[in-house]
Amino acid sequence: MSDRTNALRIEERADGVAVVWMDVPGDSVNTLKEDFADEFAEAFSHLERTDTVKAVVFASAKNDSFIAGANIDMLDSVQRAEDAVALSRAGQAANDRIASFPKPIVAAIHGACLGGGLEVALACHGRVASSHRKTKLGLPECQLGLLPGAGGTQRLPRLIGVQAALDLLLTGKQVDARKAQKLGLVDEVVAPAIVVDVAIEHAKKRIGRAADAAPKLLDRLADTEALAELALTKNPLGRKVLFDQARKKLHEKTRGNYPAQERILDVVKVGLEDGMEAGLDAEAEAFGALVMSPESRALRSIFFATQELKKDSGVDDPEVQPKDVRHVGILGAGLMGAGIAYVTTTRAKTPVRLKDRDADGVLAGLRYVRDIHDGRVRRRRLTPMEADRLMMMTLGTRDYSGFHRCELVVEAVFEDLDLKQRMVRDVEAVGPQDVIFASNTSSLPITEIARASAHPETVIGMHYFSPVHKMPLLEVVVTDQTADWVTATCVALGKRQGKTVIVVKDGPGFYTTRILAPMMNEAAHILAEGVPVEAIDEAMLDFGFPIGPLKLTDEVGIDVGAKVGEVLREAFGERLSPPAGMERLIASGRKGRKNGRGFYRYDGKDRGVDETVYADLGIEPHQTLPAEEIAWRCTLQMVNEAALCFGEGILRSARDGDIGAIFGLGFPPFRGGPFRFVDSVGARTIVRRLRGYEARFGPRFRPAPVLVAMAESERTFHGAAPIAPGSLRTGSG
Repeated sequence: MSDRTNALRIEERADGVAVVWMDVPGDSVNTLKEDFADEFAEAFSHLERTDTVKAVVFASAKNDSFIAGANIDMLDSVQRAEDAVALSRAGQAANDRIASFPKPIVAAIHGACLGGGLEVALACHGRVASSHRKTKLGLPECQLGLLPGAGGTQRLPRLIGVQAALDLLLTGKQVDARKAQKLGLVDEVVAPAIVVDVAIEHAKKRIGRAADAAPKLLDRLADTEALAELALTKNPLGRKVLFDQARKKLHEKTRGNYPAQERILDVVKVGLEDGMEAGLDAEAEAFGALVMSPESRALRSIFFATQELKKDSGVDDPEVQPKDVRHVGILGAGLMGAGIAYVTTTRAKTPVRLKDRDADGVLAGLRYVRDIHDGRVRRRRLTPMEADRLMMMTLGTRDYSGFHRCELVVEAVFEDLDLKQRMVRDVEAVGPQDVIFASNTSSLPITEIARASAHPETVIGMHYFSPVHKMPLLEVVVTDQTADWVTATCVALGKRQGKTVIVVKDGPGFYTTRILAPMMNEAAHILAEGVPVEAIDEAMLDFGFPIGPLKLTDEVGIDVGAKVGEVLREAFGERLSPPAGMERLIASGRKGRKNGRGFYRYDGKDRGVDETVYADLGIEPHQTLPAEEIAWRCTLQMVNEAALCFGEGILRSARDGDIGAIFGLGFPPFRGGPFRFVDSVGARTIVRRLRGYEARFGPRFRPAPVLVAMAESERTFHGAAPIAPGSLRTGSG
């Protein structure tokens, strides 16, 4: 018998097992929607009434996907916390129906089992997962500023233990099937082709057994683990120690900026101390409050923006198609070039020809790629055979042999305009007729590089971030001459490399480098006033940045920062001039981490501030400045520069500006990016603060014209009537 409903199809088998297939019409993956509650209730009422059904298997009819989570769109329509609480209680009730079902229910998990999807699986009486690499389990709600709202905060600790549960809940990390089995999250891991068949056998074995007859957590743990879990969950003192330590470690990472994690700790603790029902009540109330929080709204906006960018070709003409790239050439086998080679072969599955000027350079680049593969082998993310196969896709060379096949060549050499222009000519001489030349420069205008080209329409910027295999952003930089098909081709390759891609117009520093420079320059001004290094960096960490500006200068290289600063100062003049004395850092041989001499020490375990840097700068670190003022001065420099880029048309949209700042530079995600930050604080407030600092410190704080216009008109970057990019092109000098 088969009963067809909207998202659920019930297949009743002769052996007494009913398979409930979930297949949301019109969607590539299953997500949980608000209007599914009645359908689930009807399906399970039917299964309970049908005497011939003795057990149930819950599975997905989608390819490589179980349930990817709840549909996030529905949260944006929620206007009150009470409505969000009601959503949570509806989800809890649906999963309670599964958990208390009188017949055994086993989840057959293949593909993404995330968020609400995992909460459904947790409510089942057993779980079988496929060994496929696409099978991932996790509760990533905290990454959206939320917590699991359908019982996940209560069922997960009871299934795998409170310590393991908090690790998943507080980080949002996803685990593969083998790790899930080790944690006790799934009962068995099998090949994808038989996951439903094995789940059926599990369900049949449970017929006649009570729903809670599965092995208890403490029974599954080793003696020492069981004793530790017992001490932490059943003993009030143990619980206090556990949660106090968890909160301390959490605050070290979040500095109190992410309320979802704080609420997760509270809710899990309530459930352990006062029972499941109290825990579910606390979960629903916390979910309602978090949905309405500004942090969650900002984090959800990032999620939606990244989803939109996945569909964005980078050009406005929908008829433009990217060219097929079957071979990629890379010039320069340093950390950037080798990193680009890694993501091109490993993620884009495209062969690479990696060139450097000598054999030592080539070997160093190949060794860097090999080391990344070996690390993945050690973590069991790759087999040795897979690593060898991927390694064979990168071929090193000291000349241009093989480049005649490369449809796209990425240059990743020193920031030297003459060198880059010479490479343009070399590549066009040996490559295909329409070879794309992409520069990985972070500051030199692409237009200047393209002057050496016989086909400037094929010259473009592909600005990656270091380390390339970890940083998610790719900034594609187009000139007025760049052909749309070239842009679309580079965007498509970037996506295949696993990157979130934004397209910006050419100009000194493009977008990301340009908005980072004023922030770091302001940190230097504050340092020159006598504020200690650690006070500046700590203030920015408290504000939500992942690294302080002076520590970041060490990581980038003080010499590199100075060179980029010169380029931008030539372009934008006085407002990007550094304070007097900064040139002494270069004269004293300080280059940052790479030579062990920077603002911080890099000798031995103590990596604190290098106090001798003050003498080199000729300053005395005696000045105290409120952390809030440090953070506002530095952040406003980045925000104001972003607004200047917007007004000049460097950006295609405020969305791209937010994503670029967050994914490329670490702008605090819970603040939504520089443009959502302006919208949330208010353009009037931003302009008032800028003018106050302008009166004190001069023209480097002069408000961008677009901000002034917005303050006067009460318009926003995002919203019902957003201001358009490129609307004001003056005031950048």
